[in-house]
Amino acid sequence: MVFDQVKKILSEQFDVEEESITLETSIINDLGADSLDVVDLLMTIDDEFGVEVPDEDVEKVKTVEELVNYIEARQ
Repeated sequence: MVFDQVKKILSEQFDVEEESITLETSIINDLGADSLDVVDLLMTIDDEFGVEVPDEDVEKVKTVEELVNYIEARQ
């Protein structure tokens, strides 16, 4: 399941418990990601799922749910 894989990636990258990550979790506000963190996250998503996120779509992905939906729509 994409959500479980995304939770694992976020947990490792932001050093938070997987259980604390929900679909409603904001990548910037709740996890404290800055622009460099987001770029790193998107490179990891590309490696893990083979989904490249173009620059113009980066701002559309603000929550974990939006990220999961984005990945699922492009796999």
